[in-house]
Amino acid sequence: MPTRRTRAVYVISVAAELAGMHPQTLRIYERKGLLEPSRTPGGSRRYSDDDISMLRRIAELTEQGLNLAGVKRVLELEAEVAALRAELDRVRSQVEAAVADTHRQYRRDLVPLRQQVAVFGEASRLFDS
Repeated sequence: MPTRRTRAVYVISVAAELAGMHPQTLRIYERKGLLEPSRTPGGSRRYSDDDISMLRRIAELTEQGLNLAGVKRVLELEAEVAALRAELDRVRSQVEAAVADTHRQYRRDLVPLRQQVAVFGEASRLFDS
């Protein structure tokens, strides 16, 4: 089930206003592959809160001087970095679990050792008993 952030509820005019852009700009971004809004069964575009956030990110990047091809590449790289970070977190968790399991195994394998202290010169008495 979609979360509140991913539920597509805004029509193009509302999404454009929330993002501070003209509706035609949203259509251009969709044609350029920067954004893919949901569609109703009748074909109307619907935008989610995540889409609005993406539109604002696109606006930030274009204000910094990037063209739409550059914006697309930056967004792809940001998505790749996010995926790699998630994978790294997953692998770190697996490694931590494996290390903890290994330490538990070591503790199970430890055998108590009976130790005695012998004063030098009296060691022979230990072995006589």
